[in-house]
Amino acid sequence: MIMNFSGIIIGLSTFLIIGLFHPIVIKAEYHWGKGCWWIFLLAGIAFAVLSLFIEHMVWSIVSGVVAFSSFWSILELFQQEKRVNKGWFPKKPGRS
Repeated sequence: MIMNFSGIIIGLSTFLIIGLFHPIVIKAEYHWGKGCWWIFLLAGIAFAVLSLFIEHMVWSIVSGVVAFSSFWSILELFQQEKRVNKGWFPKKPGRS
């Protein structure tokens, strides 16, 4: 019996990547505001292109997950600003 761990690796990687991006968005909005959205865009584009050139299927998929997590983080960055304005998260002192 041969076991294929690809699904488990991809699932775990996706879980960890999404879990990692949540605090990244919070910290990015706190330190730089929503104006840093273009960093997530560039990271998303870079990882999307990278996923096209990686031959190993698992790493190509993981790269694609990072790409689309970066794209989704742009939306979350703007949502995070709204959550900060509602008082759900701390606002950086000195930011108007």
